[in-house]
Amino acid sequence: MIKTDILIIGAGPVGLFTVFEAGLLKLRCHLIDALPHLGGQCSEIYPKKPIYDIPAYPEILAGDLIENLKKQIAPFQPTYTLGERAETIDKLEDGDFKVTTNKGTEHYAAAVIIAGGLGSFEPRKPPIPNISAYEDCGVTYIIKDPEIFRNKRVVISGGGDSALDWTIFLANVASEVLLVHRKNEFRGAKDSVEKVSELAYKGKIKLMTEAEVKEIHGNGKVESVTINHSKDGNVEILCDYFIPLFGLLPKLGPIASWGLEIEKNAIKVNNALDYSTNIPGIFAVGDVNTYPGKLKLILCGFHEATIAVQYAYNIINPGKKYLMKYTTVNGITGFNGETKKGEKEVIKSV
Repeated sequence: MIKTDILIIGAGPVGLFTVFEAGLLKLRCHLIDALPHLGGQCSEIYPKKPIYDIPAYPEILAGDLIENLKKQIAPFQPTYTLGERAETIDKLEDGDFKVTTNKGTEHYAAAVIIAGGLGSFEPRKPPIPNISAYEDCGVTYIIKDPEIFRNKRVVISGGGDSALDWTIFLANVASEVLLVHRKNEFRGAKDSVEKVSELAYKGKIKLMTEAEVKEIHGNGKVESVTINHSKDGNVEILCDYFIPLFGLLPKLGPIASWGLEIEKNAIKVNNALDYSTNIPGIFAVGDVNTYPGKLKLILCGFHEATIAVQYAYNIINPGKKYLMKYTTVNGITGFNGETKKGEKEVIKSV
């Protein structure tokens, strides 16, 4: 049995930052994550992917962001249940919540903050008949270690931020990079589109729009792909890797059956106040929630977490007024009363 002030479901970047904001209010946190390690998608899917919109970091790798967050929350000594999925939630007579994992571990808290990102997910696969035969043999939907593409010929397909960002990054890693998109316009950030266009203009990458990869060829591994171009017809391109980046299909998993109000596979929250759900005491922050004008950005999740813990404080300490203090004045004080920096993280994996 694990008892804490705030139970956080999801140990990705937003879940980790929630610990920091709660710690400033002297609230203890315990996190549950189905993955066996911290970091969520940033660690599992794209640890080497550069992120450009974290304040004060013109560019930071996703994995490095997680390491920095772990150092930031270390003074508050969070504990963790890793490698287990939050399965059920019950409201008890005393007002606390009981969350039980798929392995039977019971957690008790006065407030629950869901920071589950996109939930469980699987990649969207292009409709290429033989694509499954080349998975892990040149076809990959997720880039964990870009070094495997060092001096290799790479074809990337997609028109969103992920396809654009990896095209930019691999331009300095792979020997050849070809980005294929079925339209002329891209869905990604304007700055990324401009960088890709500049790389193509300088000859550092190749860009093919109004085109789609239709076939994969090779004896046991990817050796070439056939691309259908709107004007040039079918073109065969030699390559070592084909990386279709069409996003992920998110699934909320057991959370969807908890009685929360769901809209388009996300949890509806009150963004005008505190990012609370329709169940008092349960909040949702980060990519897992939805509200009018929602932006699925890590920095937006950081803001949502900051507001949510302020209101969670009132649930945990009814009638007790919290006086907001600035860290520039008071520093960061751990639970033993000392200001600490770079402390080793405390992990309690059940």
